[in-house]
Amino acid sequence: MKYQVGDKILVLYSNEEGEVLDIISDTMVLVEVRGVKFPIYTDQIDFPYFKRFTEKKPEVKKSRQYVDSIKRETKNTPYKVGEGVWLVFFPVFDKDVFDDDIIEKFRLYLVNQTGYAFQFSYEMSFNGISDFSIKSEAGQHSDFYLNDLAFENLNDVPKFWFEFSLTTPDKKKAPHYETFFKPRAKQVFKNVEEMHLKQEAFFSVLLFEEYPDSVDENKPDLSKLVQAGFKVQDSSKNNIRTVIDLHIEKLTDRWEKMSNGEKLELQLKTFEKYYDLALQNHQHMMIIVHGVGTGKLRNEIHEILRHKKEVKSFVNQFHPSFGYGATEIYFNH
Repeated sequence: MKYQVGDKILVLYSNEEGEVLDIISDTMVLVEVRGVKFPIYTDQIDFPYFKRFTEKKPEVKKSRQYVDSIKRETKNTPYKVGEGVWLVFFPVFDKDVFDDDIIEKFRLYLVNQTGYAFQFSYEMSFNGISDFSIKSEAGQHSDFYLNDLAFENLNDVPKFWFEFSLTTPDKKKAPHYETFFKPRAKQVFKNVEEMHLKQEAFFSVLLFEEYPDSVDENKPDLSKLVQAGFKVQDSSKNNIRTVIDLHIEKLTDRWEKMSNGEKLELQLKTFEKYYDLALQNHQHMMIIVHGVGTGKLRNEIHEILRHKKEVKSFVNQFHPSFGYGATEIYFNH
């Protein structure tokens, strides 16, 4: 191994110096640069001594400075992500019996690349059962280590749920924002393959690009639905619906050519669409018809509803029109 724990290193793409904290594998190490810890491939770093001997020291021109004119130092994170708040997956490698590199686990980081500081709640669950949760703060342009995800747990239907609120409240911004990421194992494997092809040390998922504005009580904000591709009509044209039927044949004509995963994704998107519309139109209740079947769609909807602050209660009981294939939702209005 070229590097050892404690070696000083130079990150080639950012030209910043750091230190080796741990040896992850033959091709990857854990380093610290300006207080930020992250794994990186060894071909993306070098020893800094050649740089130190060859570069000329700039001349220091002394001048009087005033406190108001001194620029505040901004933290330069090494993550190659754009504006917004991201969930970042760093793979940690181990050796198998054939001495090949295999992914042992993922280290999960919350990366805030916005000008806002957030209070947040985070929960990781498997098969609908909570496994880990924390509440903390993510400063502006900073990163926060969340927890580790064992590679074998990808088959246990992991879900990462977040709730954000501004550390400094702003009347123009929403009081809170909820989002979640629920990957399929196949999707994660594809992300890992793309990561290797691009010779990157991690892959990331965008949680949100901009923290949402507050909603005017008299003027519902339907921009999120429009951006998601839904056709939104005025409520005067019977757009308000109390009963939402999620049977797949009611939603698309091409349902026979869709996989089970694609069907479930469309059903959940439709549920979210009409859930948001119900809130915008101050409905007191709504009924979601999901059918009986295996209970997969029902369980997914119930799991989402448990995290919704606007929900007063929900119940899946016998209904004269839908049997046990519907859930009644009552809102806090």
